[in-house]
Amino acid sequence: MDTWSGAEEAEEASAISACPICKGAGFVHPLLSPGKPDYSQTVPCSCTQPERKKERQSRLRKYSGLEARLLQSMTLDSFDREGHNPLPEQRESLKEAFRLALDFAKSPENWLVFVGVNGCGKTHLAAAIANYLLKEGKAVKFVVVPDLLDHLRSTFSPESTVTYDQVFEEVKNAPLLILDDLGKQSTTPWAEEKLYQIINYRYNHQLPTVVTTNCALDEIDSPVSSRLADPKISVVWNINAPDYRTDATASRKKTSRTKRRQN
Repeated sequence: MDTWSGAEEAEEASAISACPICKGAGFVHPLLSPGKPDYSQTVPCSCTQPERKKERQSRLRKYSGLEARLLQSMTLDSFDREGHNPLPEQRESLKEAFRLALDFAKSPENWLVFVGVNGCGKTHLAAAIANYLLKEGKAVKFVVVPDLLDHLRSTFSPESTVTYDQVFEEVKNAPLLILDDLGKQSTTPWAEEKLYQIINYRYNHQLPTVVTTNCALDEIDSPVSSRLADPKISVVWNINAPDYRTDATASRKKTSRTKRRQN
C-alpha cells in the first residue's frame, strides 16, 4: 500500500531544492580516486559551511573572553591614533603603538608589551588584536589579570563548576594570550607565583603573548619583568599619551562652558 503523502513529497522537494549536492542531508560521501563515492564515510557538505563557520565564530568568541560589548567595539579601525590634542611626540607614540598592534595582529609571534598610564589606549589595542584574529577565525584568550586571579581562587569553592587545573591550563596554553592590566592585582605571594608560572611557561615555549600594564617594568616582580623585557622575544612600547577618557571629558566640559558664556 502506497503511504507516500503530499506533505512528505513537499518536504522532500524542499530538501532537494535546498542543496543540489547533498539534497538537503547536510553531508555527502567523499569520492575515491576513481571518482566513485566512498559509502563507508560521510563528510559535511559545502552547503553547511556558512552555518559551521558561524558556530565556530560563536565558540571562539565565548572562549576568547571578549563577550563584553565594549571590548567587542575595540578594533583597529576604531582606535584614535590622533588622541585629544596631544603633543607631537605623544601623537607619534600613539601611531607607533598602532603600527605595532597591527603588525602583531597580522603575524602574531613572540611578545608585545604595552606600558602606559590608565586610558592611554593599551587595552583598546590589545582587544583590537584579539578582535582582528577572531575575525580571521583564530583562537585567542583575553584575560584581565585581577579577574583571572579571582577566577582561579573561586575554583577552590565546592560550588565551582570547573577545576583549578582546567582554568589554569586553558590560560597557560592559549594559542595567543592577552594579559590585560598586569600589575593591578594584589601582590600576594600566591598571586606572584601563579603569574610567574603562566609567564614563565609561555616564555619557555615562546607562545605569542600580549601584555598591558600601567606599571614600569622595574615595579613588577623581577622574575616576571625580566622575561617581559627580554629583547630576544619581546617588544616593549611605552605609550606616551594622556588618559583620553579624562582628557576628553575635560574637553567637553570646557566646550560646554564656552557655549554657555557665548549664549
